[in-house]
Amino acid sequence: MLGCAVGRSASSRPQRWEILSPTPALPVPRVAGLVSISDIRIWRGEFGGGEPVLFLHGGLAHSNYWGRQIADVAARHRVIAMDTRGHGRSTSGTKPLSYRLLADDVLGLLDALKIERTAIVGWSDGAIVGLDMAMRRPDRLSRLFAFGANFNLGGLWPEGPQTATFIQYAERCRVEYAGLSPAPANWPKLVAGLRRMWSSSPSWTTEQLSRIRVATVVAGAEYDEIIRQEHTAALAAAIPGARLVTMPAVSHFAMLQDPERFNAELLAFLRS
Repeated sequence: MLGCAVGRSASSRPQRWEILSPTPALPVPRVAGLVSISDIRIWRGEFGGGEPVLFLHGGLAHSNYWGRQIADVAARHRVIAMDTRGHGRSTSGTKPLSYRLLADDVLGLLDALKIERTAIVGWSDGAIVGLDMAMRRPDRLSRLFAFGANFNLGGLWPEGPQTATFIQYAERCRVEYAGLSPAPANWPKLVAGLRRMWSSSPSWTTEQLSRIRVATVVAGAEYDEIIRQEHTAALAAAIPGARLVTMPAVSHFAMLQDPERFNAELLAFLRS
């Protein structure tokens, strides 16, 4: 899921939304490893205890990008972080990537871990997967925090993948993939598969979104390089009862750029 070109500020010093903060480390999991799901093996780490919260990362990335959030949420919840099919420490399988397939992988992991219902915290592709589940399998979701999602291609800034921050992000993910993946040579395959998926999906209507009954926060960033701010507002308006949160002075990578604000919004929602 890709796509504003946010111009450089007049100041010579980059603004917070122009900086890709370092990838955090995950806290030490109480259990971690590969789980066989369908045609793949999914890596997952588990942290803390209590009501479950599942973190889903964005395209090209891996679960470590949630490190600053997991550390706080695990104080009161059983946190599960999974590397999406073909990403990070998970294997790729042979099926073409689609949001429905990624959501089915999540359902398979929940079944394997014997989790009936979970809250989902999703960023970018992870948030879109959460929306898919909220429409198709609301019985498996207790609530959804969706940051940086689009529901059709009109919500994307065409220049997004060419912005300096996104280029830096993609290169960082490439390097990290080489150190995490069980098949580092598969990076071009992953990129090609994501590009195909992003070129045609998601393609939901507001009428489809209006059927969602899961408690939802739709979160966006003031300077998102990928998602148009008015599109985020339209997404929130389409989901009955959804609350719109716009995080100031950050971009598509808000959880790295301002983890304190991100965590405050997330924890307030999980407590509500």
